[in-house]
Amino acid sequence: MENYYQPDMECAPYEQMRALQGERLAENVRHAYTIPYYKDLLDRNGVNPNDIRSVEDLGKLPFITKDDLKIAYPYGLLGVPLSEAVRIQSTSGTTGRRVVAFYTQADLDLWDECCARAIMAAGGTKDDVVQVSYGYGLFTGGPGLNGGSHKVGSLTLPMSSGNTERQIQFMIDLHSTILCCTPSYAAYLAESIEEAGLMDKISLKAGIFGAEAWSDEMRRDIEAKLHIKAYNIYGLTEISGPGVSSECSEQTGMHINEDHFLAEIIDPETGRQLPYGERGELVLSCITKKAFPLIRYRTRDICVLTRDKCSCGRTLVKMSRLMGRTDDMLIIRGVNVFPSQIETVIINCGFEANYQIIVDRVNYYDTLDVHIEMTPEMFSDEVRSVEAKEKMVVDRLRSMLGLTAKVTLVAPKSITRSEGKAVRIIDRRKI
Repeated sequence: MENYYQPDMECAPYEQMRALQGERLAENVRHAYTIPYYKDLLDRNGVNPNDIRSVEDLGKLPFITKDDLKIAYPYGLLGVPLSEAVRIQSTSGTTGRRVVAFYTQADLDLWDECCARAIMAAGGTKDDVVQVSYGYGLFTGGPGLNGGSHKVGSLTLPMSSGNTERQIQFMIDLHSTILCCTPSYAAYLAESIEEAGLMDKISLKAGIFGAEAWSDEMRRDIEAKLHIKAYNIYGLTEISGPGVSSECSEQTGMHINEDHFLAEIIDPETGRQLPYGERGELVLSCITKKAFPLIRYRTRDICVLTRDKCSCGRTLVKMSRLMGRTDDMLIIRGVNVFPSQIETVIINCGFEANYQIIVDRVNYYDTLDVHIEMTPEMFSDEVRSVEAKEKMVVDRLRSMLGLTAKVTLVAPKSITRSEGKAVRIIDRRKI
């Protein structure tokens, strides 16, 4: 297999990068054509893989969406023999069916390299102590930054999320210098350290935060409290995980690792490609990943791409902070949550589909409240029975989503009805 690792590409001239992208795109389209699902998709759209020779041919290719991933679950988009796949990562599905992404060892090595670039852009070296407080397991955050830290040669603390007291203790005892977690958890850690009077014992210099939306106001607050520089990082399981893009010291957008991921912006309504500087939906193509080679994957994330010269010297295209989504997915504490998941739990618990989801951010911590109307029969039950039903929904939501929600059963007909589309979601977060 070709050695796809070329460390000098972060500062490569535009023409050199485009030529490399074209070669890799053409190769990976031919590779994807060996997958029956992809072959059928290209054939149905009249695409001959041999006609894809450069980046300019990208528009000839059909999009692939999360619906395709669900239809092909679990092995329908696997691009190598199962014996060559060494890892999966996964996201939760809207009705229990999950998106499963596969990796060869070479894919993992390249993912580690992308995350290593993010750590080095934040000033990380082999002399640093990197505390990885993203979740591990099927979630990509922990494994991604863990591998990147190893690639840099830093001492890696695989803390995972939660257990704040232990997080702080290790942070102090081992003199952690770089923190990797969701921005909301970084804010919570900052408050906890401050309340314990331990801020003078913290050695942090930088934080790499992602998996959820956060504002510049939140960035400034975290930086002031933890006395660090906070860097944004972006990724998604379907493409690889964190490290698709990340910020440099300029903090004016995230550099996309274009030697591995080909980015474009489209009009979400028409699918038309848009020029740099225009806001639209981000579409990503994997041009080196072999086990799960998604081409023209619609991320549903809204942003802007720019090629403004960067003082850091990197020539990689930048993507802005995310400006929203084209679907109804919510990102809560780094977890992808679809209202349909919550509705499935509600109905399976014996309730009707009269509910409201309220998302808020209190002290930079995302909260999830679910109000559910009781049936008239339930409304007449004693308090103990109502509390038991609330606990049942809480437990099943935790099992489905992987996070805890506050559930409140309300009186019948108490949730406002709408003559048009029901207002199911109230998102009060300022992002």
